Order: sequence, then structure tokens, then C-alpha cells
Amino acid sequence: MLRRRVEVHGAVQGVGFRYSARLEAERRGVAGWIRNRPDGAVEAEIEGDEASVQAMLDWLANGPRGARVERIEVAESEPLGEPGFRVTG
Repeated sequence: MLRRRVEVHGAVQGVGFRYSARLEAERRGVAGWIRNRPDGAVEAEIEGDEASVQAMLDWLANGPRGARVERIEVAESEPLGEPGFRVTG
């Protein structure tokens, strides 16, 4: 089990990014959360097995149709064992 904190930069707000990410996270079986930041970025924490987390990171690097991801920043975090994936803020 591993956890990653992710910042997604680009045209990622107002395009359904968070809700698409929640559906993708549920499909991949990862837990965590995602939210918009005041600076226009999207921030998330994702937790799961290595393959599922990597697949989710790959998805976040592209986002849904309509998004234009310029870059993502990924940092390690301590797994929390939280259930489900939620959209916050």
C-alpha cells in the first residue's frame, strides 16, 4: 500500500476534472481525495496498490477531455488506510 500527494497544473478547473477523477479512482480501486486550489491547480492524494496508484497518476497526467495538463508534481505520503475517494473543496 502506498500513497501519493499530487498537484496538477494547467487548465484543470471548470472542466469536470475532480468528478472525472473520482470516477476513475473508483474504477481503479484507489482511495483518497481531490480538490481545487485557489491558484488554479488541482490537488489530490491517492492511495492503493502500486499498479493502481501508477495507473491513476498516468490518468491525472492527462485528465479528462477538455483539460489541458501542463505538469504534475508527485510526492510520497504515508498511507492512511482511508476508505473511498471523495471530492472536497
